[in-house]
Amino acid sequence: MAATLEFLFDFGSPNAYLSWRALPPILARTGAVVAVQPVLLGGLFKLTGNRSPVEAFAEVKGKLAYENLETKRFVARHGLSAFRMNPHFPVNTLLIMRGLVAARRTGVSAAYMEAVLAAMWEDGRKMDDPGIVAEVLAAAGLDARGLLEATQDPEVKAELLAGTEAAAARAAFGVPTFFVGEEMFFGKDRLGQVEEALSA
Repeated sequence: MAATLEFLFDFGSPNAYLSWRALPPILARTGAVVAVQPVLLGGLFKLTGNRSPVEAFAEVKGKLAYENLETKRFVARHGLSAFRMNPHFPVNTLLIMRGLVAARRTGVSAAYMEAVLAAMWEDGRKMDDPGIVAEVLAAAGLDARGLLEATQDPEVKAELLAGTEAAAARAAFGVPTFFVGEEMFFGKDRLGQVEEALSA
């Protein structure tokens, strides 16, 4: 039986994008499958008392510059030259994360994720603007109107909230977080450990 990698995910994290793009070779080598669990990163921060790195390390001399250096190294190592820091960062992801829940319910999550990830972290689109989100989804051949309407469905809202609360209950505090069984790994720089766990 193939191992399963749980990926606690929010579009608003550049490291979630980078991790997602770096995962395919790991999945191929290990034969594992990935299960994306949508969480609202802002909600997870509130539940755990965490803050974004930009906020948390703002006063630490050299810390953010080093984080940027590590990102450049990661991009180069994995050949992710399409990555661009979103000029509208930070982006409120409530709409597009509810959209992901709705896309999962209608069986189009793969196409939805690809379209939104590319718009956010390659094309620099402002993905908390409903009009732009609609453009992006329609261009990808998705039912933009139906998906956006579904973001107001109480069941969709409740599912995203429940996923976020469940993540906090498992001691997750940020994104990207990975679980192999009950073993938790945080951050794109733990992908080597993730692969080892999947191969064990």
